[in-house]
Amino acid sequence: MQQSGQASATSLPIGSDADLAWVRQQVRQCAAQLGFGLVQQTKLVTAASELARNTLVHGGGGRAEITPLDNGRTRGLRMCFIDSGPGIRDLELAMTDGYTSGGGLGLGLSGAKRLVHEFSVDTEPGRGTTVTAVAWVAQVPASRPGVR
Repeated sequence: MQQSGQASATSLPIGSDADLAWVRQQVRQCAAQLGFGLVQQTKLVTAASELARNTLVHGGGGRAEITPLDNGRTRGLRMCFIDSGPGIRDLELAMTDGYTSGGGLGLGLSGAKRLVHEFSVDTEPGRGTTVTAVAWVAQVPASRPGVR
């Protein structure tokens, strides 16, 4: 995937609950500036909140990198959540709805995946985890002939 006109990433530390709030605020602000609608903004903030909390709780903290994208047709937002924690031992199981290792609802990874267009997890036990989520601004459908 080629990104032209890509701005630099904003790196945000994730080490406390206050940092989670800051990540959510920065994602919403960036998404609004890129032209995401309110529903899309909410989906992005929800995904960022889940992934940032996983970074803090399961990864022992880390950072979020938020990068505006432009592929020449539309704009988007890439969010990377990076930790040096224990990694995910069984990624397939962790991506299963309802699975939790922390007493939650078990919708963090799988729920976040459903809220974005592209989603990947790079993890290995003992090496940490990087979760990347990308969403693109929804294209406004072209008006039909004869319809105003």
